[in-house]
Amino acid sequence: MRNDRIEDFLDALAARAPVPGGGATAALHAAQGAALVAMVARYSEGEKYRENATTITQVRDNADELRALALTLAERDAAAFGAVTRAYALPKSTDGEKVARSQAIRTALVEAGRVPARVIAVAKQIISLAERLQPIGNPNVISDVAAAADAARAALSTARVNVEINLAGITDAGVRDELTAATATVDQAMTRADDVTTKVRKQISR
Repeated sequence: MRNDRIEDFLDALAARAPVPGGGATAALHAAQGAALVAMVARYSEGEKYRENATTITQVRDNADELRALALTLAERDAAAFGAVTRAYALPKSTDGEKVARSQAIRTALVEAGRVPARVIAVAKQIISLAERLQPIGNPNVISDVAAAADAARAALSTARVNVEINLAGITDAGVRDELTAATATVDQAMTRADDVTTKVRKQISR
């Protein structure tokens, strides 16, 4: 996926095929948010921003790491959902086949739920970086901090529904608690993303 042209990826996304799908796009939303944060941080380097140089460097480096992680999660999501599809396609003619198929489905759904849960965690970190950068970043590109927050918000919302659709088929109580805890933080994080955008809009309207 990381080597696809954008047009090729969108063609694959539009095709009647199980992957890529919404989970991969959630991770790519996060990757774009991280990239935008990193870009603004790089435009906020130099003598003019010396007072906040340490924070800006930390934000830049963390954003680069999160971008790489989000891209990896996009690929993992496609692999995880592919595993779910293959599990449902397993034979079920005999009792033994039914047991094996059920176990394969359970295992695949857990991974398919955990990947978007990790995207939620990444998106929350991107919002934290946007919050740190907004008051100190280069005002000429500060609108991109809002764009980053909005991309992270989209990642949160999309990842949450992808956790939830897999959660419906997971019976392990521990895993259900784990994934439910991940989605429980989304509304608050989305509000924080909205707050970043609101602050940027006020900043650029002065």
